[in-house]
Amino acid sequence: MNLEPRTTQPVRRMTANLSIGGYLIQRLRDYGINDIFGIPGDYVLSFYSELERSPINVVGCTREDCAGFAADAYSRLNGMGALCVTYCVGGLSVCNSIAGAYAEKSPVVVISGSPGLKERKVGALLHHMVRDFRTQIDVFEKFTIAGTELSDPLTAFAEIDRVLDTCDRFKRPVYIELPRDMVHVVPPVAHGYAGAVRQNDPEATAEAIRETLQRLSVAKNPIIVAGVELHRFSLQDELLQLAETSGIPIAATMLGKSVVSERHPLFIGLYEGAIGDQAVTEFVEQSDLVLLLGAFLSDINLGIYTAKLDPNQCVYATSESLRISHHHYHNVDLKEFLRGLNEADVITTRRSIPQSLQTAGKGLLHETDGDDDQPLRTSRMMPPLNRMIDGDTIVIADVGDSLFAATELTIHDRGEFLSPAYYTSMGFSVPAALGAATARPDHRIVVLVGDGAFQMTGQELSTLVRRGHNPIVILLDNHGYGTERYLHAGDWEYNEINPWDYCGLLKVYGRGKGHRVETEGEYKRALEEAWEDPNQPHLIQCMLLENDASDTLRKLAARLGETVG
Repeated sequence: MNLEPRTTQPVRRMTANLSIGGYLIQRLRDYGINDIFGIPGDYVLSFYSELERSPINVVGCTREDCAGFAADAYSRLNGMGALCVTYCVGGLSVCNSIAGAYAEKSPVVVISGSPGLKERKVGALLHHMVRDFRTQIDVFEKFTIAGTELSDPLTAFAEIDRVLDTCDRFKRPVYIELPRDMVHVVPPVAHGYAGAVRQNDPEATAEAIRETLQRLSVAKNPIIVAGVELHRFSLQDELLQLAETSGIPIAATMLGKSVVSERHPLFIGLYEGAIGDQAVTEFVEQSDLVLLLGAFLSDINLGIYTAKLDPNQCVYATSESLRISHHHYHNVDLKEFLRGLNEADVITTRRSIPQSLQTAGKGLLHETDGDDDQPLRTSRMMPPLNRMIDGDTIVIADVGDSLFAATELTIHDRGEFLSPAYYTSMGFSVPAALGAATARPDHRIVVLVGDGAFQMTGQELSTLVRRGHNPIVILLDNHGYGTERYLHAGDWEYNEINPWDYCGLLKVYGRGKGHRVETEGEYKRALEEAWEDPNQPHLIQCMLLENDASDTLRKLAARLGETVG
């Protein structure tokens, strides 16, 4: 893999009389970062002052890990995000969030203050320090694609360029450490930046395109399985051109949900192996050629390895590798590969899509007749919500049944379903709503979160209130960790949590309305009221039927439970 960074549109910029902190702010804005999340601390206060004087909007959060989740969600919608924290007590608190961003290819810039270079020479133990001054840099090296300490004025600007270029190229987090006495330093030499360009191997690319075209020409039942990288690298248009000109149907992975509009006539639903919709699974696995484009071959994406895909019939193309059957191609850019296929005018068999898959996943969920007095079930919550969401709605699902139930929703616009479906860190959704609302203030934000996840990071709803955002938070209350209950059968006390008056929290936060619902009818009425009132936040506390779970969770737990012991 070629590790040379690049920007999509290289620019030349000369600097004069610009401080290191000022140049960092300028380069963040070059990448479209207009908002930054975090919590201040004494080692980063000088840079925070520079941020507050700049056009960048500073969004203060309740916890550093929440700032990380918010920046992650912001980057998924905006193209790149950033957060700013203090040394160690702030930086080390955000590790889990950034590890998730790395795992799921979300380009987040982590900026951390640190002790000044002069005060380090004294030799005294400084507050927040762990072991030595490089401890935090060493930790972040494990789950960022690039990092730097801006300790040398002669190289600081070039280091900022290198790290941000790498973030843009690989769509993974990067780390920038800024000693507090370097913020206002003006380098003694001018700096010119012309951008960096990654070298694509044209011969390998051409050969990979030829082999793919040859396989498509003889395929009778081709399928595209689209993954999240097509969103991260803004390749949806290339995907749709390929599908529409060739007539190849599209399925998506769970992590790639909403990579294209799920109302598109060629979209057939999510492919999740044996834990997903049986009709979709059979349609994909009966294919004689599978174009796996930008997809992660993870356990969750592949239905806990129940996916039955023959490598001999797969073209697996990502930003980092390209494999056709057992042939490996190196230094092939994913965008150039897709463009080459489209320019070659793909010829393949136009595969018909069964009527059942033409209606599934396109907003046509059929809600069976039911009694509004029936206890509320997870499986009954999605159809009423599905009728309401539109192209101006962003759905954010936490892990567990919040995610599995939400896979039934139809997302109208591409890229507007967010969830940590690979890394699966609990507590993502409410802080992510802050990032999404900041990036898309004109959209309605709907959050699906379990009570266990909410108790971890739900206090970020306070920041949403403070910033004037009005999400709808649908809280699935089953008094504990429902996924673990199914993974490891038994009446285990460790899965229980303290019951909260979740609706009462909005009174604490100072704005918003709470709805406690126990039946289908109460849920529908609360959802309708919340939807018709976009001028304040709403929290719908859904008291679920005891031991309720979605079919997807039951299937997944049955597979994972075999290894839990």
